[in-house]
Parts: sequence; C-alpha cells; structure tokens
Amino acid sequence: MQLFENMLLLLALAVLLLQVSRRMSLPYPSMLALAGAVAGLLPWAPQVSIEPHLALVLFIAPALLDAAYDTSPRELVRNWLPLTALVVVAVLLTTAAVAWVGWAHGGLPLAAAITLGAIVAPPDAVAGTTVMQNFRIPRRTLSIINGESLLNDAVALLIFGAAAAAAMTPHLAISSQLPILAASVPAGALLGYLLGKAFVHLAPIVAGTMSATIVEFVMTFGAWLIAEHLKISPIIAVVVFGMTVARYFPSRSNARDRVHSYAVWGAAVFALNVLAFLLMGLQARNIIAQLSGQARMDALAFAGAVLGTVIVVRLAWVLAYGTVIRALHPAFERLGVEVPVAPKRVGVLVGWSGMRGLVTLATAFALPADFPGRDTIVLAAFAVVLGTLVLQGLTLGPLIKRLGIQPDHSLEHELASARTRLVDAALQVLEGQETHKPGVAEVIQELRADRRALSNPAEASTVTELDEARLQALRSQRRLLHELRASGEIEDDVFHVIEEELDWAELNASAAAQARIASV
Repeated sequence: MQLFENMLLLLALAVLLLQVSRRMSLPYPSMLALAGAVAGLLPWAPQVSIEPHLALVLFIAPALLDAAYDTSPRELVRNWLPLTALVVVAVLLTTAAVAWVGWAHGGLPLAAAITLGAIVAPPDAVAGTTVMQNFRIPRRTLSIINGESLLNDAVALLIFGAAAAAAMTPHLAISSQLPILAASVPAGALLGYLLGKAFVHLAPIVAGTMSATIVEFVMTFGAWLIAEHLKISPIIAVVVFGMTVARYFPSRSNARDRVHSYAVWGAAVFALNVLAFLLMGLQARNIIAQLSGQARMDALAFAGAVLGTVIVVRLAWVLAYGTVIRALHPAFERLGVEVPVAPKRVGVLVGWSGMRGLVTLATAFALPADFPGRDTIVLAAFAVVLGTLVLQGLTLGPLIKRLGIQPDHSLEHELASARTRLVDAALQVLEGQETHKPGVAEVIQELRADRRALSNPAEASTVTELDEARLQALRSQRRLLHELRASGEIEDDVFHVIEEELDWAELNASAAAQARIASV
C-alpha cells in the first residue's frame, strides 16, 4: 500500500514536472530523473525490489515497441553508415571503455564489468528529440537519432545477456555465447515477423472494440515471452514485431482504434518511465545507506568515473567519425555512394545528445540479487542516467542556440505537398456531383480554399479561418448539448453519443486553429 501511495504521489509530481518541461522546452525524462532522486531521499519511502525477469519484459518490451513503430525501414537503409557508426561502433566502444573502468578501478570481475558497460551504453532518444523538435534541427539528424535509439538498445541488450550469463556462471566464457546469439537473432526476427503478420490479420476481427487495445498489449508482451521460452532473442522479436505492425497495420485499422492505441501506449510508456525512476531512486538510496565513510566515497567516485567515460567516449567518437566522413566524402561521391555529411556543429549536437534512460534503468533492475558487484553497478547506472539527463538534457537547448544550427523547414514543405495531393484526390471524386447531391457544393468550396492556401503560403490563413469557424460552431453546440443534459431533455446515453460525434469533428480542425481558439 505504501508503494502504491508513493507511486501516486510521484505520478502527480510527474504531471507537474511535465507541464514545467513543456513551458521551458526541457526534456521531461530529465525532470523525472530529478523526481526519482528526490523520491529516494524521502525518509518514509518504502523498501522496494522487483523480480529481474519481470523488469525486462515490463519496462523494455513497451519501450522497444514504441520506438519500433515510429522507425522507418527506408530511413534505416538510407542512413546505414551513420547508424552503423552509432549503433555498433559507439555501443562497443562505450561498453569496452566502461568495462575497463569497472575492471581496473571498480574491482568488478571482467564479465560483470562488461555487463555494466552494456547497461550504460545505449542512449535514449526521447530526451534528445523532445528538445530538438522544438528547434527544428535537420530531419535527417532526428531520423538518425531515433533509429539509433531503437537499434542500439537491441545491440546493447544482446551484449548484456551474454555478459550477464557469463558473470553468473564463472566457467562459462562470453565467447561461448556468440554462436547462440548468432542463431537467436534471425530466429527472433522470424518470430517477430510471423507474430506481426498474425496481429495484422487478427486486428480487423476485434476492430472497434475495447479488445483491440488489449490484443496489442497481449501480442507485444507475448512476443517477448514466447521468444524467451523458445530460447531466442526477445529483443529482436519485439523490434521486428513492432516494425511489421507499423508497416501493415494502418491500412487495416480504423480511426477510433488508432486514436485509442496512441493514447493508451503513450500513457503506458510514460507511467513506466515514472515507475522506473522511482524504483531506481529507492534502490540507489538503499545502496548508499548500506555504505559508510570511505566505501561510500569510493562508490560515488566510481559512479562519477563511469558517467564521465560514457559522455567522453560518445562525443569523441561522433566527432572523429564526422571528421573521417568529411575527408572521405569526395571518394564516396566518385563511387556513387550516398553518405550523409553533417557539419561539425551538428556532430557536436549528436555527440552531446547521448542521454540514458529507461533501457539503462530496466537492465540494471534485471540483475539478480546475487550478481557480482550488483550494488556498484546499479549505483553507477543510476548516476549515468541522472547525470546525462540533468547535465546534457538541461543544456541541450542552450547548446543548439549556441551552435547556431539553422532551422529545417522541409517537414512543412513535405506536409503541404502531401496535403495538396490529398485535396486533389478528394476534389477529383466530388467535382461534378455538386449539382445533384445536397451539401457537396459546400464541401468542394472548402476543399478549393484549402487547395489555394496550400499552393500559396500567403493565403494559409484561409484554412485556419475556416477551421476557427468550425471550432466556434462546435463550441456553441457543446454548450447547448450540456444544457440539454442538465435540463433533462436528453438522457446521458444520447449525450455521450453526440459528444463523441463532436469530438471527432473537432479533431478534423488544424492544430493552429485549436491553439488560437483556446486562447480566446
């Protein structure tokens, strides 16, 4: 009960911090990290532990699905070289550097030190993209960071699994795990693809019901659990499952299910972040409380050394990679190979955007109680998450301003082009029907106004004005609807049906119009 009460308090605090982060353009994971640290300092906070295998499936499966659903396979292929540099090389370099620090200075066994390296190696894109989107940095850079966040989780978790198994079984060498991993990756990909296709065919059967969202949860966690029982990679299974669903599901789903799905998964991932930071703060407090004197100072110094190593290795590698690519770019052009070349200032931004988050926390939780050096590893992991989210996350916005990176408006241009084609398709169907179908003429008039605004940005206010008129009318209808229910002229069931109709109509209006109406 005490844990539940503290969870509710932290959720309430997280809501307040989220509003602060929105108004100040700060990444909300940074605020959650601070909240978790504060929660760990509360004297009445409970003693909490979580079963290791539960930690992995509970925290990582939804995070992987969320990232996989938003990842474009086309962009992964297009950006294969920078992604390889970040996903493979950067993860391996960070793991190796941290493992050396843990083995040489932290007194950890080699396998446990490698486990620590794998835990802190993968950055979390949420904090970085939250800030970067506000500054309209190049879309390709955002795409690379999002792709990195998904794939480096998979690479780091594979290393984590092999190293953790070797640490718990001293006679088992890490190298002996490599053939098993090599076989489990394609098997996991095949399982994820098959389950994704099965979900796509099952979804229309439960479409429009509450079962639709439940099936998504069952299939996501089921993909992980089935892979575990089959002794293949659950990480790859969930990643491929998510990408398969993202590719084939939208064309077979309905609007209501999509809106519900986005809302439920967004809230679930946010709540899991809150719970993870709470648990990490409580565990870090318990570890520090068990230490005293010089032992505590040594543990904190080691955690600081790991934090510094993580930041320096990523920044150094990204800058070195950028320097080499710029030098070799003429050779790539002669070979006809497209390789994105970012300015040095963008490289500095990418190198500084290596905040750690949910995956690092979850893998630290997944260590069993008798794992060699567990307390040292958990404390170091929390220091890396807290340090990167506070130090890097809170300075990312000022750094973007300082670097003077020019805003990228390609998203707006591409949106306008796509919307123009959609309007043209609608006009092609409706034109010629206005003479014998009531109401069609008015719809065509609005579509033509939208078309003029999209083709001429100077007239873009026309679309907003139309949407504002729609929203003003809807607001008047809502007032009358509430009056009808209050007076007893309609019952609640009628009220809710019409309320839903008005909600869908409101969603059709543009975000700009909604913002302007809200300020009136």
